[in-house]
Amino acid sequence: MDPRIEKIFKLPLYQRLLLLCLVLASIAAGFYFLVYAPKMEELAELRRQEQSLLVKLQESRRIANDLPRFKAEYERLQRELEKALIELPNKKEIPSLLTNISSLAKEQGLEILLFRPLAEVSKGFYAEVPVDIRLVGSYHDIGMFFYEVGQLSRIVNIGNLTIENAGKGKGGNLLRVDCRATTFRFVEEAQDQGGKK
Repeated sequence: MDPRIEKIFKLPLYQRLLLLCLVLASIAAGFYFLVYAPKMEELAELRRQEQSLLVKLQESRRIANDLPRFKAEYERLQRELEKALIELPNKKEIPSLLTNISSLAKEQGLEILLFRPLAEVSKGFYAEVPVDIRLVGSYHDIGMFFYEVGQLSRIVNIGNLTIENAGKGKGGNLLRVDCRATTFRFVEEAQDQGGKK
């Protein structure tokens, strides 16, 4: 047998027991610090993750339970967007809208002295399309023209309005009206990004 081990066996009993307790204590300390403590920290971290996942799961379940309501809200908002887009024409529809405004003036018996589209002004998701207009006609005809413009399905604002006496006509006094009709058009995202899709 190894002389070192024989030396241990020759020690008095209390020293051997003390040495045995010391070896067992060092094994227990090594186990605690090298195996048990890291595993307990890992377990605590996993429990924290479990709690956060349970919170996310409850939130997801709540959203899933409300999904029919969210779908109905989404469909309602889609319908409202479609209605709004009807009022905001795209670039292709602007010439026909301007032609409609010009036709309304002629139908009301107004003489169009000026009808000049100006450069459009970008405002983010929409653009303003201004048109300077100069009309001559009776008070009643001008009022009916503005009424008819207000009845269009598209949004058209009349601003910068100036009214002057234009003299006498067949039906009485004539007025000259200078105004700016502004309509709006929807700017698509592809156009916002420089034409890139």
